[in-house]
Amino acid sequence: MMLGEDIRVFDWFIIHFTENPGMAFGLSWGGEIGKYVLTGFRVVASVLIFIWLSRLVNDKVVQGAQLAVSLIFAGAVGNLIDSLFYGIVFDHSYHQVASFFPEGGGYGSFMLGNVVDMFYFPLIDTVLPEWFPIKGGERFVFFRPVFNLADAAISVGAGLLIIYQKHVFKDH
Repeated sequence: MMLGEDIRVFDWFIIHFTENPGMAFGLSWGGEIGKYVLTGFRVVASVLIFIWLSRLVNDKVVQGAQLAVSLIFAGAVGNLIDSLFYGIVFDHSYHQVASFFPEGGGYGSFMLGNVVDMFYFPLIDTVLPEWFPIKGGERFVFFRPVFNLADAAISVGAGLLIIYQKHVFKDH
């Protein structure tokens, strides 16, 4: 797919190809140095989450809690892999389908890759009535973020972590 291209599965479910150069919601800072810092943070966070998960398994913590942290770990590693390598193995996808291992190299170097996001769920897409305060007459889309499977795993894992918090964070 080319950057910005859509495949409409249902009215409320669209595969929308986008590349996220930063973190959640496309936020980025510090240019190239900021990208190195962000990717470095992802590496450290992934290692720490793996250590945490190993301890939960060794302590035989309830499986729901292990699943929660496993999902968070899997999502973190998925986004980390994109950050580390995506810019190396693909060239740009502006007005073209990106090439896998292009002759001239990818669009970026190690640790400077974008994270690919593709799931878009505009559950409500409407124009607000004119009488509506502040945003009246403007287009309103409920659930505007575009995300990927790794983001979904992190979100579901965080939700499960809230449910199993007493098992994960109990006093020893």
